[in-house]
Amino acid sequence: MKNPAVDAYIAKSAAFARPILTHLRSLMHKACPKIQETMKWNVPHFEHKGIVAGMAAFKQHASFGFWNQRLLKERLGKDAARLFPKAGDASMGGRRYTSRAELPPDVLLIRAIKASVALNQEGLRPVRELRRKPPVKPPPYLVAALRKNVKAKRTFGGFTPAQQREYVEWLTEAKQAATRERRLATTIEWLAQGKKRNWKYQNC
Repeated sequence: MKNPAVDAYIAKSAAFARPILTHLRSLMHKACPKIQETMKWNVPHFEHKGIVAGMAAFKQHASFGFWNQRLLKERLGKDAARLFPKAGDASMGGRRYTSRAELPPDVLLIRAIKASVALNQEGLRPVRELRRKPPVKPPPYLVAALRKNVKAKRTFGGFTPAQQREYVEWLTEAKQAATRERRLATTIEWLAQGKKRNWKYQNC
């Protein structure tokens, strides 16, 4: 089913991009008549039991990419190299194109669309790796100050890593020593009172 919002998006795109987007759109519906058009992150996406692919237009290029690239690469084998972006050629997770002639052959695109739809039907989804922040490491001057104040040390020790990081980053972002000292004094005062870094906004 076509979405009027996608019609409007294509119409407003640069002249070079319109044939690219229009052709990709037609192939999506040809490969999967049940495909649904949606707007996500302000650009067109295609869904069937999950996101299948997305496309976008920019000033000097258009992009098109599949949602489940890792598993799709395994299913397409050597042909995957003709579909997915190389280093430095990615745009919003897709490959860049400046003309319709640069698109991969229709037969390959249709094969990839059908394979991507099949992955969704099988319930296979892309696994997103969470980027974990490194453990909080209080600066030496905060450690020394906490040793002198039992209540502040107890409060800081009971905080989650994210809550500790809020204080640590506030202190380490100070560019001048005087600013850092003022913040350190405030930190110890608030911690002694059992307060989080952004306690003023907790009830807002």
